[in-house]
Amino acid sequence: MSDEQTFDQTDPLIGLLVDERYRVTRRLARGGMATVYIAQDERLDRPVALKVMHPHLADSQDFVARFRREARSAARIVHPGVVSVFDQGVITGQGFLVMELIDGTNLRQLVRAQGAFTIPQALRYTTDILEALRAAHRVGVIHRDIKPENILVPTDGPAKVTDFGLARAASEVSMSSTGNMLGTVAYIAPEIATTGVADARSDIYSVGIMLYEMLTGSVPLGGRVAAADRNPPRLRRRAQPVAGPAVDSSRDRRSRRRPHGP
Repeated sequence: MSDEQTFDQTDPLIGLLVDERYRVTRRLARGGMATVYIAQDERLDRPVALKVMHPHLADSQDFVARFRREARSAARIVHPGVVSVFDQGVITGQGFLVMELIDGTNLRQLVRAQGAFTIPQALRYTTDILEALRAAHRVGVIHRDIKPENILVPTDGPAKVTDFGLARAASEVSMSSTGNMLGTVAYIAPEIATTGVADARSDIYSVGIMLYEMLTGSVPLGGRVAAADRNPPRLRRRAQPVAGPAVDSSRDRRSRRRPHGP
């Protein structure tokens, strides 16, 4: 019996009917803030992804309130490159999101399996991500935690950005309770690390770091925050000798401390 099957048998949520509507069938993944399950929406007869926040976050009523607020904000984003949020609520004190179920993988798993991408592949994913972020920024939603794990790659269609709002809810609570920011160091924009303030440019910076990783197979600066670096890291041309000045320029603009537009 696999570890996943063992976990499913011992997980109290498996088989549970959540909110008198979503029947939890199995665990899909576990991350730093939540566990994702596959559930069946018995009202609309369709599979969905059910993301349940970890119990330690449920101890903070402040987080639960912020989580619900951010979930409502994320639900306003309507774009084919954004994972849709259908519903939200609280179960046994833990916040949950009901989201579109994506058949595919994520960018992190692709990077691990493939290493450096081809230039067309890297630019295609980057374009998908930027289009999704444009839609989010237009309605005032900043992601704050753009990283390969939050980019889903379906078997067909564009790459999709997920987890809008979750990083902000967790970071705000962490700042107010511990004074520390939450985020993935290798991709976090310098202004978030130094001041805790984020805007649309912070997301674009993170996309630039991911583009670098897609073209070279590794993150720049050894995964350190670039707060003290005046210039963006240069592409290692041995990894992609035909990247060319246009690709270098695009990646450099996005990973500057204050990136500008496309």
